[in-house]
Amino acid sequence: MIQTRIGIRQLKARLGNYMRQVKAGTTLIITERGKPVGRIIPIGSSVESRTQELIQAGLVAWSGRKLTDTAPVARTQGRRTVAELLLENRE
Repeated sequence: MIQTRIGIRQLKARLGNYMRQVKAGTTLIITERGKPVGRIIPIGSSVESRTQELIQAGLVAWSGRKLTDTAPVARTQGRRTVAELLLENRE
């Protein structure tokens, strides 16, 4: 993951350029007087496509049914939960 630190003034002056970098996968750390105050990150793939990636990688098994509040239908093939795998994939 590529990270770039930029000041607020620099971001305002060159917003279009920095947004192109974010679209290309760069994470921007926004600073004010040298201290980080925010972050702009690229939007990842959808939950559905990430779920399919995890299934194809053999990390989860899923029945294909819609998830409900009553009974989980996604199970991992290991010790980690589906939530942990999805959070790890987001980073």
